[in-house]
Amino acid sequence: MRIVAGAARGRALRAPAGAGTRPTSDKVRGAVFNLLGQFFDGGAVLDLYAGSGALALEALSRGCTRAVCVEQERAAAAAIARNAEACGFAGQVEVRREPVMAALPRLPRGAFALAFLDPPYATGPEEALAALGPLLAPGGVAVAEHDARRPPAERYAALALADRRAYGDTGISIYRAS
Repeated sequence: MRIVAGAARGRALRAPAGAGTRPTSDKVRGAVFNLLGQFFDGGAVLDLYAGSGALALEALSRGCTRAVCVEQERAAAAAIARNAEACGFAGQVEVRREPVMAALPRLPRGAFALAFLDPPYATGPEEALAALGPLLAPGGVAVAEHDARRPPAERYAALALADRRAYGDTGISIYRAS
């Protein structure tokens, strides 16, 4: 697993050992950023169920200025910190080791231009999507990864579906904040 493009292009990323983390493949990550636009002019990124932190680090490599990664598993949170250091982004990444639904009410409202949600497929992104809207800046984007056979709803309060794609068993739903 590597950073696909930008300032840290080609840097190797490590995922924690075991089946608890299912990193987004380089192919799917590249496809997501093709849909979002290749590069960003600043802005903060929120990575929920962050795993290895690959999505947030890819966004930083492509121009986002800071990232908040929420991951409750100790080994995964440590992997995010190591990956941020290896990519040269340690000072731009905040790792919060807690459950996503506990973290969401404590995050700053309107602070994030971009959010990624990559929960376990059995859990799904619905509950986090329902709570995410107030955290996004106007026009902000949320990208939810899910089982392609079980897509989330098209609307969640301040979030409206803008695009949906499938890459094998992996579904990607992109929402815009109104």
